[in-house]
Amino acid sequence: MRVVVADDQVLVRTGFRMILAADGIDVVAEATTGVEAVDAVRRTKPDVVLMDIRMPELDGLAATRRILTGAPEEPRVIILTTFDLDHYVYAALTAGASGFLLKDVTPEHLVAAVRMVRTGDALLAPAITRRLVERFARRDPDAQSLHRDLGALTPREVEVLKLLAQGLSNAELASALHLSEATVKTHVARILSKLGLRDRVQAVVAAYQTGLVTPLTP
Repeated sequence: MRVVVADDQVLVRTGFRMILAADGIDVVAEATTGVEAVDAVRRTKPDVVLMDIRMPELDGLAATRRILTGAPEEPRVIILTTFDLDHYVYAALTAGASGFLLKDVTPEHLVAAVRMVRTGDALLAPAITRRLVERFARRDPDAQSLHRDLGALTPREVEVLKLLAQGLSNAELASALHLSEATVKTHVARILSKLGLRDRVQAVVAAYQTGLVTPLTP
């Protein structure tokens, strides 16, 4: 697996490189600014990017958007921060990131997170993502911008997406819809493919942004 580490602190980059290398993960480039991060990703084509949210020249969210716009083979991006704040998590997810980690993450969790997003999973449980989206989606001026995309979904896929946005696991979806877990996984995969989404977290965000699911009244 190939990883780019983008952080303006040399100790953070060195520590992450050593942790990942000890588990057989190759750090193919390091970046100290957002601009360097974008260039490094385009040059090395990594599988995963560890991106600090606060970077010189170009912040981590803006760099993430550039990385994930128009790339033929988009890497998975994990946003790093020292701040455990909901609005950073939501901003990271809507920028296209597949996960969010605090910099004081344990070595075991860091390695597990990188491997997890590489396979298409997400770092936040759907229920947690739902809470964040319910809190912030109503403030998004582009909340209806993806509405037309849902026309590609079948009625069953729309039904699956609605339940997915409620934080249901595959097992819970299967029980609610009287389907096998394998069938549910197929529906979820087709939803992600049709809507151009990277993982289940992005699907939850999209369900709210398109108006398919309405945020709860605070």
